Amino acid sequence: MRKIIYTLCAVVALVGAATATASVNNEYFTPVANSQLRLPSVPLLTSDPFFSVWDNEDHLMDGATVHWCDEERPLLGALRVDGKVYRFLGHDKLTLETVVPMTDELIWEAAVTSHRPSGNWTDPDYDDSAWKIKKAAFGSQGEYPRVNTSWGGNNTDIYVRRTVEINNITDADNLYFVYSHDDDFDIYLNGEKLVGGGGWGLDFHHQLTAQQKKLIRKGKNVIAAHVHNGSGGAYLDMGLYKEKSGIVRFDVPAVQKSCNVMATSSYYTFACGPVELDLVFTAPQLYNNLDLLSTPINYISYRVRSTDKKKHDVQIYFETTPEMAVREESQATVANTFARNGINYAKGGTIDQPICDRTGDQVCADWGYMYVAGINGANRTVGLGDYYAMKHSFISTGTIPAGGNEIRTYGRNHPAMSFCENLGTVTKAAPASGFMMMGYDDVYSIKYMYRLYKGYWAHDGKVSITDAFEKYAYQYDEIMKASRDVDATIFNDGVKAGGNKYAQLLAASYRQVMSAHKLFEDCDGNLMWFSKENNSNGCINTVDLTYPSAPLFLAYNPDLEKAMMTSIFEYARSGRWTKPFAAHDLGTYPIANGQVYNGDMPIEESGNMVILAAAIAKAEGNADYAAKYWDILTTWTNYLVENGLDPTNQLCTDDFAGHWAHNANLSIKAIMGVQAYAELAEMLGKNDVAATYGAKAREMAAKWKEMAADGDHYRLAFDHSNTWSQKYNMVWDVMWNTGLFNDVTAKEISYYLTKQNTYGLPLDCRREYTKNDWIMWTAAMAADVKTFQAFADPVYKYVNETTSRVPISDWHHTDSGQWVSFRARSVIGGYWMQVLKDKSTK
Repeated sequence: MRKIIYTLCAVVALVGAATATASVNNEYFTPVANSQLRLPSVPLLTSDPFFSVWDNEDHLMDGATVHWCDEERPLLGALRVDGKVYRFLGHDKLTLETVVPMTDELIWEAAVTSHRPSGNWTDPDYDDSAWKIKKAAFGSQGEYPRVNTSWGGNNTDIYVRRTVEINNITDADNLYFVYSHDDDFDIYLNGEKLVGGGGWGLDFHHQLTAQQKKLIRKGKNVIAAHVHNGSGGAYLDMGLYKEKSGIVRFDVPAVQKSCNVMATSSYYTFACGPVELDLVFTAPQLYNNLDLLSTPINYISYRVRSTDKKKHDVQIYFETTPEMAVREESQATVANTFARNGINYAKGGTIDQPICDRTGDQVCADWGYMYVAGINGANRTVGLGDYYAMKHSFISTGTIPAGGNEIRTYGRNHPAMSFCENLGTVTKAAPASGFMMMGYDDVYSIKYMYRLYKGYWAHDGKVSITDAFEKYAYQYDEIMKASRDVDATIFNDGVKAGGNKYAQLLAASYRQVMSAHKLFEDCDGNLMWFSKENNSNGCINTVDLTYPSAPLFLAYNPDLEKAMMTSIFEYARSGRWTKPFAAHDLGTYPIANGQVYNGDMPIEESGNMVILAAAIAKAEGNADYAAKYWDILTTWTNYLVENGLDPTNQLCTDDFAGHWAHNANLSIKAIMGVQAYAELAEMLGKNDVAATYGAKAREMAAKWKEMAADGDHYRLAFDHSNTWSQKYNMVWDVMWNTGLFNDVTAKEISYYLTKQNTYGLPLDCRREYTKNDWIMWTAAMAADVKTFQAFADPVYKYVNETTSRVPISDWHHTDSGQWVSFRARSVIGGYWMQVLKDKSTK
């Protein structure tokens, strides 16, 4: 169900900066507030939908660091103390040797059928002579790599029997089955199941158990697979590998003592024998500084201090590989070293560099270059070399070889791009500290209306990635202070509006929201802030993401909200979108050439756009932005007047449990859209228009109450009695004090309090799952903070206790606390609705 995209040129860089005489301000290692919230996934490096690295483990060193879609994005960190090495970041990569190749090495053949076989078709002696012999890989051509046999379609199946010779393994070998699939799959070895499951992805690894290893025969073996494709893309490729022997690792883990997440920074502390290491990942994604918000560079700051009265000799090591800039592990890469303006760099990325070439949802960029860089200094080294040789050097000497010749790889074993600093002698009274940077230059970020655009920070090519790194290196203090100011603002506003737990939730969510977007300027100088619909279909600049995420931007920088809306208005103005209602999206990320979503959502998206235009006007104190698009807003509002009171068979953003016509909450959105237009007209001095549409909104609201009434609450759909749903769209009536639904709001809030589960309020009566962004909108309708917290605290509990280790999912089960689907999405910007309400009612 995924569309693969070989996209976006990526540059990831590490720049180290510290000297024996100039250490980092100790204040930077203490968060501005204390958060006890345990995130299911901690943001480490964040900038945009592609440069996004997370820690999904209980401890930072428990496993590999990953992209939000779970593709490995390898970071490794180690501290050498008096000759002993402790790993504090990531996990050593698995290095494999081929036993049975996948298609990156060999276009293999197998017996294939699309019809369910009779008998025990996985048995090695099964007669498959009636099956056809076809070449791998199997699936959707143009969406997945090396597809030689086209297969796909909704609710289709493929059955594959691959006969292979295996003679080159021993009992001591650690064996791994590596597979790529889309969708549900089961894989067998000589008739016994090895692995199975749902979802989709590339290069999954399954380590064979001792019992599974016994299934392998010397000589002929049969690997059988069944894949069912529910919808969308389809794929199958598979192979068998053994772990390379005689390798060097950072085997000893540090002991993680704490993790504290603020808006722009994640703080860790580790015990590494007789010293403690403080580590801070900072993404200066500042809502009040567009250059810093958009520059794809993050800091990693580090401080080492003795915990006893002794002196200790300390060195620190950081590493990544060109895999940071590939889509699949087997892609060919090139890496080299160079120096510029006092900084040494190691550079690596794919050999094939397709820019904004294809589209997809759960995908990583496979173009661009990773840079590991350090400011020139006797104690700092940047090197490029064999993945294990670099570690061996650090373990044995505390240093790494400087520089390195160009390295090209055509398989799965990428070189190490490493940074090392000798921090010297450390005591309790004299800690040592420094910082480094990682960055990602996507070269061209977005293809918008058939034209490629660079990120905002690059200023149309006037600023290079090395310029940006130099700025970050030499303005470290200024940028860190500004980041901490944003941390304090986000947290303190949360405490004021909704209490300490609410503030912790906001701090934990900020980078997820910001990193689901890309900022750029179009050829007319319009600011564009395009979201990616992560893990829900990959659309770009979807209006029903713009709407739920809006509270964060309305509260702190309405220009960013406008930057999501302008392209939708311009799309309508251009004549390319001719329907009398708003578009749903502009394409599939990162290509924004026009709507790709098959089903229009006329009331949903038109209501979203008109309401948000009014919300911007109220935040800014003028309706100048709305005035630019008054003709379009008028068309969309008239559509709401004509069709919004009783939505017939219209799609709704809340159709998770199935589509119902006559949706009462969708009707509220239409009514609030009409009222929003009246509010704008009044601000623009169009008093007659304001009176007409204000009266219409009141008339529609009165009819709504009659149609939706259901005793002590109001219905989910007008034609379904004994139903209920969250009517979160009424929050605008509360904030704007328009009085359309005053009596409804109080009754609904009282009713919702009787329907809550352990982990929150269900979305509606049909299922126990919820959308927690909408819970926070509903909670903001409460008349007091205590009632707000009654809704918000279970969301905090969900984030704190869920066993679903992904960046915060906005769609979760309220009974178990597990996610249903959706992760790393921008919609949790809706958590800020209570802050927006608080700021609006000052």
